[in-house]
Amino acid sequence: MPPAPFLPQRLIRLKRDGGTLTAADIERFVAGLTRGEISAEQVAALAMAVFFRGLDSVERRALTLAMARSGQVLRWPCDRLRGPVLDKHSTGGVGDKVSLILAPLVAACGAHVPMISGRGLGHTGGTLDKLESIPGYRTALASDEFMAQVIDLGCAIVGQTAELAPADRRFYAIRDVTATVESIPLITASILAKKLAAGLDGLVLDVKFGSGAMMPDRVRAAELAAALTATAGDCGLRARAVLGDMNQVLGRTAGNALEVGEAVAVLTGAGAEPRLLDCTLTLAAEMLVQGGLAPDHESGRHAAAAALAAGKAAETFGRMVRAQGGPADFIDRPGHYLAAAPVIREVTAGRTGYLAEFDVRAIGEAIVTLGGGRTKTEQRIDPRVGFSDVAALGTRLDTGEPLARVHAADDAAAQAAIAAFDEAIEIGDRAPEPGPVAVVLDAMEA
Repeated sequence: MPPAPFLPQRLIRLKRDGGTLTAADIERFVAGLTRGEISAEQVAALAMAVFFRGLDSVERRALTLAMARSGQVLRWPCDRLRGPVLDKHSTGGVGDKVSLILAPLVAACGAHVPMISGRGLGHTGGTLDKLESIPGYRTALASDEFMAQVIDLGCAIVGQTAELAPADRRFYAIRDVTATVESIPLITASILAKKLAAGLDGLVLDVKFGSGAMMPDRVRAAELAAALTATAGDCGLRARAVLGDMNQVLGRTAGNALEVGEAVAVLTGAGAEPRLLDCTLTLAAEMLVQGGLAPDHESGRHAAAAALAAGKAAETFGRMVRAQGGPADFIDRPGHYLAAAPVIREVTAGRTGYLAEFDVRAIGEAIVTLGGGRTKTEQRIDPRVGFSDVAALGTRLDTGEPLARVHAADDAAAQAAIAAFDEAIEIGDRAPEPGPVAVVLDAMEA
């Protein structure tokens, strides 16, 4: 007897009414999604049903695995690897250039890091956009070239290929325009599908919270972290979550070329803003623990700090840039290659006091307005623009003292960005209580 025909509307109705989807039905839905046999309207309807009804742990696992297996799954040749295959995923933030430092740093500690990154989304910057401010840097590599570089050099940072998790790419594009991006089960499946397709041995998840994050509320961010680590474990992938504070710009720069310059300064020892360094070393330590390269967090942090101080991470970054088409001497002369904005203006304090609060989302949106982000998918960005020398929360300021520098294409854009920055900060009479930049969640919390 032939199997009953698959009807997407049956799944939609079942989930709409609070029912539970079987793994077989989810697999058939994802297969139809991959082949283009399911309409955008049906995908949107299921996404909205999941947004309101959720998915249980069994459904999350089934959706994650089905999307991971919808395309190529990388198989790493064990006899050619010197260590584990590890990666980090961040849910994004303003000024988050950690990946640029972290991938070569963890590779310098003996791991292989196949980092598949994305472009800017909304007010948050994208690792690919940052790297493309380096002349010649190629973010699109064929799978065999990508794997060969990771095996040889220890790391590569590229964009998602058409072969990896293609169902996720179509699903996400539809979620992005139907107000269903924030669904924790769908975020979980989307993130982990790509990581499982990359053939990882271990994963660290940097889940941001605060005014500049996708999840402003810390409780909601912790809920996402718990879903990610539990689902990863259900799929056979070792994972640990770190909650990252995004209530201020991470580091002292925000904007593509400016952030690359700051990342190189950290790698070469020319200067490291304490919060950025702390976040990077925390994530590096957890990656080394997940890969069995360090017995505990403190040992991993010490190993990462030593590799950074010895210049091994900088050397690995330089080799990666060169291998992906960038200048051979980029690590030695970043200022020679990174384009500079023609207009630089100071943002100054309007009163005496302490920098008490940031609306970090507004800072990110100001960068988009400057041309450093996108309002349309196909839009080209200006890598030169953004903010540098951004003051940290708690900084004591006198009237007229610099808060940041705006880098803009023209005077009008600079003035608008200064006004936006002024609106996004609050100067108060007391300094806010400092909090940790990154908190590793234990098994009970995540």
